[in-house]
Amino acid sequence: MAGPRTPTVPDVPVAPWKRHIVLQLRQRDRTQKALFLDLMPAYNRLLEKAELLAQFSEKLQPEPSDVTPTTHQGPWEEESGPDSGQVPSPANLRVKWQEEEEGLRLVCGEMAYQVVEKSAALGTLELELEERQGRLAALEASAAQLKEARAGLTEQVEAWQALNAAQRATYDKLREHAGLQEVALRRLEEEARDLLEKLVQRKARAAAERNLRNERRERAKQARVSQELKKAAKRTVSISENPDVLCDGVREGAETVALATPPESLESEACEKWKRPFRSASATSLTLSRCVDVVKGLLDFKKRRGHSIGGAPEQRYQSIPVCVAARLPTRAQDVLDAHLSEVNAVRFGPNSSLLATGGADRLIRLWNVVGGRLEANQTLEGAGGSITSVDFDPSGSQVLAATYNQAAQLWKVGEAQSKETLSGHTDKVTAAKFKLTRHQAVTGSRDRTVKEWDLGRAYCSRTINVLSYCNDVVCGDHVIISGHNDQKIRFWDSRGPRCTQVIPVQGRVTSLSLSHDQLHLLSCSRDDTLKVIDLRVSNIRQVFRADGFKCGSDWTKAVFSPDRSYALAGSWDGALYIWDVDTGKLESSLRGPHCAAVNAVAWCYSGSHVVSVDQGRKVVLWH
Repeated sequence: MAGPRTPTVPDVPVAPWKRHIVLQLRQRDRTQKALFLDLMPAYNRLLEKAELLAQFSEKLQPEPSDVTPTTHQGPWEEESGPDSGQVPSPANLRVKWQEEEEGLRLVCGEMAYQVVEKSAALGTLELELEERQGRLAALEASAAQLKEARAGLTEQVEAWQALNAAQRATYDKLREHAGLQEVALRRLEEEARDLLEKLVQRKARAAAERNLRNERRERAKQARVSQELKKAAKRTVSISENPDVLCDGVREGAETVALATPPESLESEACEKWKRPFRSASATSLTLSRCVDVVKGLLDFKKRRGHSIGGAPEQRYQSIPVCVAARLPTRAQDVLDAHLSEVNAVRFGPNSSLLATGGADRLIRLWNVVGGRLEANQTLEGAGGSITSVDFDPSGSQVLAATYNQAAQLWKVGEAQSKETLSGHTDKVTAAKFKLTRHQAVTGSRDRTVKEWDLGRAYCSRTINVLSYCNDVVCGDHVIISGHNDQKIRFWDSRGPRCTQVIPVQGRVTSLSLSHDQLHLLSCSRDDTLKVIDLRVSNIRQVFRADGFKCGSDWTKAVFSPDRSYALAGSWDGALYIWDVDTGKLESSLRGPHCAAVNAVAWCYSGSHVVSVDQGRKVVLWH
């Protein structure tokens, strides 16, 4: 039997579902033909055997005249032994044939039953095979799509790698160029410092020489005056109370003595001596002391980083006026949902009427405190991430914010867009504060660095590497204080390269607050305590605790009151706690509008208002 013909597939593209149906039809044709191909040969063999048996039976029927016994023994004669000489009768043969036929029928029935069972099993297997083939086709199509996508992604990766390699090469070149420029800059700075030192020394030498000449001149004048006084003392002089006749008395005395000097010269000399003012030793010493002060003023210059000499004195902001006695807040005057998400930072401006808040919605909002209410002033946009810290400069004209975008940003009050971006950290910036000198700031980050910035050029002037995350920083005159995750507070001299002091505290430091006189430091830590550190003796003076007080996060902020009489902090349950710094006792606790953990608090410089912000978007003004 000829095999199935393979249909020719046209070159025209066929839809996938049509191709699938054609494959199923071909498969069913093959399976049905295979069943009949197995069954027909068996049936043909059975027919051949039946015909052969019929022929044997016809041949074995004896004729009446035939008495010759047949010696042929068929295969069906099972019961006749080999030594049997008798030929079976046709009746016996017919019986045997019937039995054989019945056996063959039974065998054929069993075979037919087995064929049906095998056909059913084969049908089940064919259905399963078709299902698996369908799934295999779907998987093959999906694998083809994935291969295509993988090829596309591989091309993109190769393109990005090539671009990255080009950018890395460019970055290496720029870095090398920057290194050369930095070396050249350092060399020029060293030359400038050397020239400045030489200039200062030359000026000092010139001033010393000039002072020496002046001193010699004064001594000569003093000696001449003393000689003239001695000469005048030898003359007889009548002193009158009337100053108009003083010269006449001198003239008369001169005539009485009758010296060799002519009368007119004596008269004029005496009058000039008494009228001319002379310098005493005290006057001379005063002039010398003033010259020494001038020299000291020339030599009294600031030492820069690395103990180098030179440069003009740093420009400082004017001091912020601070109230004499702060007022304890007692009630909430205004409650606002200020941001779209939690509020992380709050700060009062120097004039106590402007307030800044920063939140996780990447916005800084400015508020005016008017009549016990918060009125929206301005929204500062352009931050690259969540705001973690906000600070006003002492003039109140600029706002500095730390963000999660590995940078700090600078705004000018009145302008909505960011003025400068201080980038250079490699992790979240947790704190950003202005220094007391103009155009300088300090930032702390979770990348274990503290950076000093020149805001005039948006340039990092110094990087301090620390062993732990920095959570907050504050700045004094010449000191930078940083609080860290390893339960330590570190002190850095802005004029020196190393850490000057380390004060350990219990718990991770979450915030620092420096008093206005720069003599006391307030720290808040995750052991649910506030500590007052006396910077004069570098010792912990007070430790504040309270039942129910608990830090809500690693960035919970606590502050001094403007007069340093009280310490204020917010708790995880939305309450505010106020301690008396002198006695160390809990002065009061305020509860009310906050339903979430308080992240930060601020006390205005006039001492009249307190503002708190929480994780539930609320800003509360207390009076």
